[in-house]
Amino acid sequence: MTKQKKAVVLVSGGLDSATTLAIALDKGFACYALSFRYGQRHVAELGAADRVVNAQVVVEHKVLKIDLGDIGGSALTDNRIDVPDHASEGIPVTYVPARNTIFLSMALAWAEVIDAQDIFLGINAVDYSGYPDCRPEYIKAFEQMANLATKAGVEGKSMTIHAPLIDMGKSDIILAGVKLGVDYSQTISCYSADEQGKACGVCDSCRLRREGFLAAKVTDPTFYS
Repeated sequence: MTKQKKAVVLVSGGLDSATTLAIALDKGFACYALSFRYGQRHVAELGAADRVVNAQVVVEHKVLKIDLGDIGGSALTDNRIDVPDHASEGIPVTYVPARNTIFLSMALAWAEVIDAQDIFLGINAVDYSGYPDCRPEYIKAFEQMANLATKAGVEGKSMTIHAPLIDMGKSDIILAGVKLGVDYSQTISCYSADEQGKACGVCDSCRLRREGFLAAKVTDPTFYS
């Protein structure tokens, strides 16, 4: 029998990461889910991450604590900066400085420990908020760095960073997830979810999610406040 390949999958509890996990599983990977308590405004997404992971078959789920709130600089980690209720020009204040680089670095470290050569994350460069660390060239550059900077890479066990949603619109992502049996009612995409985990319905992430369900002609299962 062929040994099942291992993969580390970043799981935030949102729509995109839930779909990415389903795709990795569908490809036959033994998945190790990784989430972060990073000083975000609300931890409802961690509850969603638990639900997403529990609804699918993973080997292990780690939640690491990295307090980016000590650095601030983002509406998602600094309560002094309001989450905008409208789209803005340029890179929005919801961008968390270097977040994907930090998360991928931790995923890379875990991948080396468990002898995995594949990392999955659910970033998207079509229906997204303009974050610089959600672009194909970023993924390519990080993968190159990963193979230069790790023992695994130097010894010929090359790392691959998978971003299966990178060129997909939100409606296409939703349709792909529905086909794979993803229960989107278990996910949270909102930047300002309340204590009960209900979405605000007006932030950029809620807007993209709502428009995605409309375009896909799929009932939106989101609980809005």
